[in-house]
Amino acid sequence: MLISYCKKILLLTISILLVACYGDVQEVKGPRLPEFATIGESKTILFIHGMYLTPKSWEDWEPYFQAQGFTTYNPPWPYHETSVIEQNAIHPSASLGTLTLSDLLQYYRDYIATLDEPPILIGHSMGGLIAQLLLGEGIVAGAVAIDSAPPQGVISTAPAFLKANLPHLNPLLKAEKPTKLTFKQFQFGFVNGWPLEAQQQAYAEFAVPESRRVGRSTLTTTAKIKPRIARQPLLLIAGGNDHTIPAGLTYSNFSKYENSPGITDYKKFAERTHFIIKQEGWTEVADYVIDWIEENKKVIEVN
Repeated sequence: MLISYCKKILLLTISILLVACYGDVQEVKGPRLPEFATIGESKTILFIHGMYLTPKSWEDWEPYFQAQGFTTYNPPWPYHETSVIEQNAIHPSASLGTLTLSDLLQYYRDYIATLDEPPILIGHSMGGLIAQLLLGEGIVAGAVAIDSAPPQGVISTAPAFLKANLPHLNPLLKAEKPTKLTFKQFQFGFVNGWPLEAQQQAYAEFAVPESRRVGRSTLTTTAKIKPRIARQPLLLIAGGNDHTIPAGLTYSNFSKYENSPGITDYKKFAERTHFIIKQEGWTEVADYVIDWIEENKKVIEVN
């Protein structure tokens, strides 16, 4: 009994140390082989927002990508169609409480089927996990996962991660009741380190209630990726100061694709928080994504 307990403590300690080390990695370009799929000629971008947010979180990115010649789409999740004020006014919504990751995956499958060409997915937070899962289904041209929620089996024991995700992962709270972040929770999980006025403005403009069922789905087989299948290119982006999805966790996610027969890259932006897509300097991240897309449209040549 004591030996078993000691083994668990040892494994936990190793896990913490590995995640800490992973957090120091800045950029990794995975291998390119002639048989690997590329993005192709797709000029369609489908943005996928994350938990506690709406399509408004992409309001700067849409016109920025359109100016580069892309056609963009930015649909809201089910029960996220109305304004931020309206969504907060009806909290707690019984309908929102029923929403699951499975629902979201089917929603985006149906949406993608209406488009003229397979899109390039750009997802933030839970949207990043959705992008990874749909990429594995072979129905999109490529995917960018920014501060992605972890797939099943990718875990973190970092105190900041546990604190930031407690509002939806806390097993003592009812799964069917939606959760609404307090300002302090949003401040810690999304905009830590920002000037106070900017934090308050972001909370008022963007934060909405969310289904706990969606967040808890990361622990289920619904969130299981297929890291060793042939697929289109994937870029995973981490924020160096992200409490909700620490950079080490994103790198652990990236490491799952180590033996993947597909292009897989990793990039960390130092001092960026979980709300990296609205943080000052967001254009640097957007430019990196655009350059990555263009690089991975080319046919891979044998050296």
